[in-house]
Amino acid sequence: MSMGLLFPAALAALAALLVPLILHIARKSEQLPTDFAALRWLRSRPKPRSRLRFDEWPLLLLRLALLALAALWLAQPVLFGAGDERPYVAVVPGAQVDQAPFADARLHWLAPGFPKIDTARPAGPLPVASLIRQLDAELPAKTPLTIVTPTILDGADADRLRLSRKVTWRVSGETKAASDKVAPAPTLAIRSDADHRAALRYIRAAALAWRTSEPDSRPTDAPLPDKAHILVWLAGGTLPASAIDWVKQGGTLLAASDTSLPDDQPMVPLWRDAEGQPLAEATTLAKGRLIRFSRPLAPSQMPVLLDADFPTQLRVLLNPAPSPTRVAATDYAPLTGGRAYDQPPQRLRPWLAILIALLLLAERWLATSRRRSIAP
Repeated sequence: MSMGLLFPAALAALAALLVPLILHIARKSEQLPTDFAALRWLRSRPKPRSRLRFDEWPLLLLRLALLALAALWLAQPVLFGAGDERPYVAVVPGAQVDQAPFADARLHWLAPGFPKIDTARPAGPLPVASLIRQLDAELPAKTPLTIVTPTILDGADADRLRLSRKVTWRVSGETKAASDKVAPAPTLAIRSDADHRAALRYIRAAALAWRTSEPDSRPTDAPLPDKAHILVWLAGGTLPASAIDWVKQGGTLLAASDTSLPDDQPMVPLWRDAEGQPLAEATTLAKGRLIRFSRPLAPSQMPVLLDADFPTQLRVLLNPAPSPTRVAATDYAPLTGGRAYDQPPQRLRPWLAILIALLLLAERWLATSRRRSIAP
């Protein structure tokens, strides 16, 4: 553990320590001299040179300590590395856990807020993957972590977890296979002009690879389809306002690379080739989604058109498969090598406030006692 200050400049308030020192030096003695008649005729002796003198040492030290602690309180002291490193056990709701082997550990539900295991079991769908990442980031690096899960884990991400520590992964029961959802094949409605006949071949071939029926293919002046279709716009120039309104109402439109889109819409790369170069970019318009190819649909510009899996890649672009949320727990055991986060420091201000209050009471008691002792 180590101590630090969040606002070290506040230590300049330590200059206030001079105030009680000056007051104690400048304060005159409260003792009253008494004249004796017999001493009146004695020759006065030269007075010794005055020396620096502090009276009421306990009171002075208390006041100096109060000012020093107040300056330290303003500097916001914190303690690093003061986290609890006892073993931590997180139980996914639905798992069966025997608490006997974890007598010396902290048992909590893997749920928002991480309630203790002796509270009611959390209900409802839970973001298990996000909660595990949060727990890994909040626990100190040396804290052993054990996660107890049921055989089928709900709330998983598409990728396997990668944490900053090695986790003891316990599955309660036998594992059963989990079913993954498959996105349905999109239904295309193509609107093209004469300059994009060559590009039309690749889109139609991909659509036929998904379905046995011919996709709806018409000129650009044909009526727009309903929102159940994905509109493929293969025409140069500015995208018509009617098509933009169609997207804003919840439609998905895939445009050619030479189609001019609204300038105020930032595009994000959505599909890249093997070298990392963008093949398609996308943006949102109100309730809909607007996608545009980054290159002309020609093999010389876009070699991926000749790949056997081009229909599959285009299908994922237009209608990505939902991320699996149900997985076999044994297949989802976290990997190591994730990023380790710094733990938040423990603030010492509350403890300093208590200490300041106690010293203030002691200072008031000493000052009151002193006044009573010198009162006539």
